[in-house]
Amino acid sequence: MLKLADRIVYLDESATIKMAQLSRELKKQGKDIIDLSLGEPDFHTPFHIREAAKKAIDHGYTHYTPVAGYLDVREAISNKFIRDNHLHYSPEQIVVSTGAKQSIINVVLCLINPGDEVILPTPYWVSYHAMVKLAGGIPVTITTEIENDFKITPAQLEKTITAKTKLLIYSSPCNPTGTVYTKEELKALAEVIAKHPDIYIVSDEIYEHINFMGKHESIAQFPFIYDRVITVNGLSKAYAMTGWRLGYIGAPLEIAKACDKIQGQFTSATNSITQRATITALTEHNPELKHMQEAFLRRRNLVLGYLKNIDGLQFNIPQGAFYFFPDVSNYFGKTFGNYTIHNADDLCMYLIHEANISVVTGSAFGDPNCIRISYATSDEKLTEALKRLEIALEKLQVAQSTS
Repeated sequence: MLKLADRIVYLDESATIKMAQLSRELKKQGKDIIDLSLGEPDFHTPFHIREAAKKAIDHGYTHYTPVAGYLDVREAISNKFIRDNHLHYSPEQIVVSTGAKQSIINVVLCLINPGDEVILPTPYWVSYHAMVKLAGGIPVTITTEIENDFKITPAQLEKTITAKTKLLIYSSPCNPTGTVYTKEELKALAEVIAKHPDIYIVSDEIYEHINFMGKHESIAQFPFIYDRVITVNGLSKAYAMTGWRLGYIGAPLEIAKACDKIQGQFTSATNSITQRATITALTEHNPELKHMQEAFLRRRNLVLGYLKNIDGLQFNIPQGAFYFFPDVSNYFGKTFGNYTIHNADDLCMYLIHEANISVVTGSAFGDPNCIRISYATSDEKLTEALKRLEIALEKLQVAQSTS
């Protein structure tokens, strides 16, 4: 009998991918499922980026590249950091990977030994927790509140740090809450970490350009913490390039070299064609970027208008990314037909089978009272999905009141 390794047996399956797969299976059965589970923009990659990829093929960019990426690609990323974030990372401090997800796991595997503690503000992106466990680390969560826009405070951070703490991982704009930290808030957190010289920060900034507050802020901007920050970014969200798979880090040189080393044993370099297209994405004028930003803000407001009218939901108003993360605990214990809602997992199953809409349970993000709703789809689909959501939740309320 096959005995799999413990690391895979105890590794959690990605809840977002699981729900997307279930949606596809139900669609094959003829169900009219509206999928609000995946964080994938519904826009096509801008035309000029696609054309750059075609030219790269025609020009013969079809061979292995340096593990960390072509030099001119890393130079383009270095210039992007300076232009957009006022961060100075030399090309040698940059490693290009097959998506920001690989960028993060590279860093975790390079920094975390078994028993090291990694602080994760809750809610967190689903893969952070699994990555830490995969490295043998211990995830240590900090619970946040909707009333505080799901933000941790310096006092909470200081209280959570122990002699075993090695890393803090957070995202801003945040997946799944849409939370965006201000410059002042980041500086206050950086000052806490600065007092503990053995702790590093992974700043996941993949949603940088989907920010409704205006200017994006990076925690590495503060000189007193710069040498202990790994800034993670990529092309998937802002440039609608999810399938192209390119992420990157700007990091202290020693960490960048370590990530280059470990990536050389895993995947080697990122797709050569994607790398060439990246230069165009990061250097040429892209009016569609603003168009997509405006569309996401419009959709945010559309969803907000519907959610405000649904009794029983509590939520913050997201200032970035493309998610709402409402607390649905008011529906726990309620019943409709053959469905009894004990938790957010049950509610997600109820919604996909009863309302034909797919969302993700908050337990996957470290908050079992919430669900994640992605609005990275068309206004028409969102409108129909939200009508279905309102009807399905009303059924639970009515059934309970008449029982």
